[in-house]
Amino acid sequence: MSKNSDSRNKTVAQNRKARHDYFILDSFECGIVLTGTEIKSVRNGNLNLKDSYASLENGELWLMGMHISPYEKGTYYNHEPERTRKLLMHKHELIRLRSKTREKGLTLVPLSVYIKDNKRAKVELALAKGRTSHDKRDMIADREAQRTIARAVRGKGRYDDE
Repeated sequence: MSKNSDSRNKTVAQNRKARHDYFILDSFECGIVLTGTEIKSVRNGNLNLKDSYASLENGELWLMGMHISPYEKGTYYNHEPERTRKLLMHKHELIRLRSKTREKGLTLVPLSVYIKDNKRAKVELALAKGRTSHDKRDMIADREAQRTIARAVRGKGRYDDE
């Protein structure tokens, strides 16, 4: 259900660790409120989503922990790199998210940041449930088994166990 698969959208950053650490249940597209130097830095790809998360407070959605590096050509008007940023969603979506995040173990994590139609920055936000270390080991074992099968099929039996 990725919104940024269209050719008009440029993915700026992805949170690969989120897909490893969480089961992704649902994803949403959000706008993000940025200052002038922040959007310039985002367009250059100078941001990091690692360890970032979203939180609902007073009926508003906030993105915390996202690092946007200061714009190199900025003056003293440059932004603070890890400030809390407001996310924009419709009210009915926020109400639905509030009820879902109250369930035990569900959280909101950003999956990617992209520029839509070469104009606005958007965040792909996911409703996610944390994985245990046992789940992660199972996922890695399944991936390795799939690679072995693909390698055997591609090699037409060259990798037979002897």
